[in-house]
Amino acid sequence: MEAESKENILVVGYIMKPSRKEDFAKRGAFPSHPTQNGLIFLPLNFELPISSQLQQVDVLLHKATDEIVDVKMSSSSEFVDKIEYTKGMQDLQRYTESHPECCVIDPFPNIYPVLDRLRIQQILFGLENLCIKSCYRIRGPRFLKVNSFEEPNLEHRLFEAKLSFPNIVKPQVACGVAVAHSMAIVFNMEQYKGLNVPLPAVVQEYVDHSSCLFKFYVLGEKVFYAIKKSTPNAATLMGLPEACDLKPILFDSLKSLPIDKKNQQVEDGVSSAGIQQLDLELVTDAANWLRSVLNLTIFGFDVVIQEATGDHVIVDLNYLPSFKEVPDDVAIPAFWEAIKWRFKSERGQRNSSLAPSSADSNIVSFP
Repeated sequence: MEAESKENILVVGYIMKPSRKEDFAKRGAFPSHPTQNGLIFLPLNFELPISSQLQQVDVLLHKATDEIVDVKMSSSSEFVDKIEYTKGMQDLQRYTESHPECCVIDPFPNIYPVLDRLRIQQILFGLENLCIKSCYRIRGPRFLKVNSFEEPNLEHRLFEAKLSFPNIVKPQVACGVAVAHSMAIVFNMEQYKGLNVPLPAVVQEYVDHSSCLFKFYVLGEKVFYAIKKSTPNAATLMGLPEACDLKPILFDSLKSLPIDKKNQQVEDGVSSAGIQQLDLELVTDAANWLRSVLNLTIFGFDVVIQEATGDHVIVDLNYLPSFKEVPDDVAIPAFWEAIKWRFKSERGQRNSSLAPSSADSNIVSFP
């Protein structure tokens, strides 16, 4: 691929927390010289007026969730309805709203559903229509929103939602605040009393998946995936010390996951059976569908395969992930292409739809 001519160079202004910026920069993601597809990256900061900086760029790449101060819900709202950003991010948001010609990756309203686990669950209902071509289903986990762990009819509501034990309990707020990652695995009704998980919460089914997690990354038209070790099956969890003490298992999903250290299985605990069951075409269809519905350029989601049924269950979804599991020599050029693709799409220079015409040619896997 030949380098773009100077007149076709796009300046991409980027802003995110320093540690994230440093990580991307170390991997060569933000060069100050033109990339092969004609991008130059310019760091932005909130120490100078953001409006004057944005006048120098063609594309704005941001991780707004790095600048969240607080996330609130009103008593009458089912969903997250108020996000408070730092002053700098508020200024940036106002600028983008008053300058619709500015290409933003991605617009603030587009990332709001990813902040709310309940919204994500309800969006995943739409996956049912994708299961026709496959012998497997792809879906979200069964779930229930809970405002109080002390409500008298909680057991009945769990039954109606078809949630059998164990359950995994997560805050409704999915990211942007520290408590978003404080979770619990609950084995019986007694353990809900005084449960230390922020409310409102989303209770999800715990899916037995042989400790095998598939991390999918969508970068524009390209889809990548990697395989990682995950939490063990319910029977193994119940043998962990916390469960034996009749306590819920509390954990921070960013720091550590509950694992069975005494029983490591199949090369780092990843099951070959789960890998063989993966229906890549089905998950890629889901990735393309999510890209269209969410209208996001760069996002990721986690898939586990239920042992008993082969159901492919999407258990997490996030915006602008690091995609570290994908080798840099593959991921970084795809990252640049995703940015250019979005810019061209917004400028009406693409005649094709958002979904790739050939899914198989745009999928890359990594062990």
